Amino acid sequence: MTPSVDALRTTLDGRWADVRSSVREQMSRFRPVDPDLSTEEYRAKILELVRELAETGQPHTGFSPEYGGKGDVGGVVTAFQTLGYGDLSLLVKAGVQWGLFGGAVQVLGTERHHERYLRQIMDGELLGCFAMTETGHGSDVQHLRTTATYDPVAEEFVIDTPEPGARKDYIGNAARDGRMAVVFAQLVTRGETHGVHAFLVPIRDDAGAAMPGLEIGDCGHKAGLNGVDNGRLTFRSVRVPREALLNRFADVSPDGTYSSSIENEGRRFFTMLGTLVRGRISVAGGAGSASQKALTLAIRYGERRRQFADPGTGQETAILDYRAHQRKLLPALATTYALQFAQDDLVAEMHRLQAPHTDRQGAEPDETAQRDLESRAAGVKAIGTWHATRTIQTCREACGGAGYLSENLLPQLKADTDVFTTFEGDNTVLLQLLAKNLLTDYGKSVQKLSPLGLARFVGGQALDAAVEKTGVNKLPRRLPGRGFHPRDRAEQRRLLANRAEHLLAGVARRLRPALGKGADQFAIFNAAQDHLLDAARAHVDVLVFDAFVAGIERAADPSVTALLETVCDLHALATIERDRAWYLEHGRLTAAETRAVVAAVNELCGELRPHARLLVDAFGIPEGWIACPLLEDPAAESGATASVPEMVG
Repeated sequence: MTPSVDALRTTLDGRWADVRSSVREQMSRFRPVDPDLSTEEYRAKILELVRELAETGQPHTGFSPEYGGKGDVGGVVTAFQTLGYGDLSLLVKAGVQWGLFGGAVQVLGTERHHERYLRQIMDGELLGCFAMTETGHGSDVQHLRTTATYDPVAEEFVIDTPEPGARKDYIGNAARDGRMAVVFAQLVTRGETHGVHAFLVPIRDDAGAAMPGLEIGDCGHKAGLNGVDNGRLTFRSVRVPREALLNRFADVSPDGTYSSSIENEGRRFFTMLGTLVRGRISVAGGAGSASQKALTLAIRYGERRRQFADPGTGQETAILDYRAHQRKLLPALATTYALQFAQDDLVAEMHRLQAPHTDRQGAEPDETAQRDLESRAAGVKAIGTWHATRTIQTCREACGGAGYLSENLLPQLKADTDVFTTFEGDNTVLLQLLAKNLLTDYGKSVQKLSPLGLARFVGGQALDAAVEKTGVNKLPRRLPGRGFHPRDRAEQRRLLANRAEHLLAGVARRLRPALGKGADQFAIFNAAQDHLLDAARAHVDVLVFDAFVAGIERAADPSVTALLETVCDLHALATIERDRAWYLEHGRLTAAETRAVVAAVNELCGELRPHARLLVDAFGIPEGWIACPLLEDPAAESGATASVPEMVG
């Protein structure tokens, strides 16, 4: 039995289904921006849409109720993700205003900042920036060079850009519209540096002129997202009052005495950054929406576009009926579904930790849970944005020449999302962060083993090392007499988890010499970096798979469950197929079993072909935001379609 679109959408929309529905309805009232506008006109139009969005009250929902919000942190991130179905410049500019700028004021500031600024930020009256990245330092936030030196006589901080590499760069809202920035700088008082802290710094007056001591530059035309006014900020002894310090975790008294509830500087820094995880989760969500939009365009086109005649009937065949075309799009669609469920889990956990609750007012954050959330967010953001980049390119190719025309939306979608892999954290660095946390947890778990457990662990490590050298697996892969069943859910998870565990144990072995006295720690780490990244990716594969399975279990409609089971099979087996060389090399699968995986992927593509349109329609993308010539005339000539071999027909 095939489920209805509404039933499938209800499961996919999840906990914040009402928010998604509301944003879809709001988006239907917005008109897509004319792609032929100049950069200045485009920026002005996006600002106009930001104002309209503020008037709907939707951005207010994530802020504290005492300032007119609803405290629905998860809801506002979900709303942000849903905006990704429309213009991505609007998505990013809204994210800068209410997610990064407003979010930083809310989670790093205290009552003095909330009372003065939050309502203006929520209403879009005070437009702001998030000035973290520097020309010379992006991902390495802990070593930013901008300084904020306290002057006890004037009771002011003096913000300085000490060298060209310390210029704040690529800052959204800075070039044109922003009036204030949250500036991250090294706090210096009484001659001592206390690490990176955040400060509220006015950058323009009410007339739009740069404040004294501030040099504001324009990053100019970009490959995409040209409705966002990215700019550069240079500070020349810019003075702000002592109260400009966002002081949730640290403060400076009038005489210059520094104090913090978290004594350790490193721990304080990572606690502060951990509260800003909302931006990273939002980018992952926006990438997911972009993937969904691209797949909707490509799959609808694949059903309409016909190419080459069937020798038996003489009728031309829809290109989505070709296995090669299905192979391009349907595994990507299955993984997009999987990532949607993983995203929802992230948002729910973030909401649990960050939404205002009376029983947690004034409480310090749960560091263990916050660190786990940060790790998961890093992994899902990296894998999700890379998936978006690959999927959008695949969809462009699947639409042939039509997909290359600007009027058909895919080129702009590709250009706008390209930067997602490097903003809110470079993906490679994020996976290193995840791997570092995994290794820390791994070491702690080993230390807790009993003597017998430790002996078994050491023995297992030795056997793992032997497998690496010989390629012969140390244990039977499954119970004697039991065949290999690719579509068995437990079998799929076992393979994914085994790879993740093996890679993590292996990289731990390779890094162990770095603990020795006099070891060249950098050389040892650098030599194992590829292994480290593979371990992090494999860990995310398990997280995403588990999230998909849990999402299926929440489905109330049996027909939805049955369809999602098939989609989950395709996602899991496509992931295993991608790494089948590893499974062969490490004796986890035989050659015959890897061929069975490939065959199962083909079978699943065929099974899901009749449901492809249903699966993309369930995303609920407002029709006005996907309307384009690509989907209007099924007989339109669009050039050769590379997914169909020339010898066919």
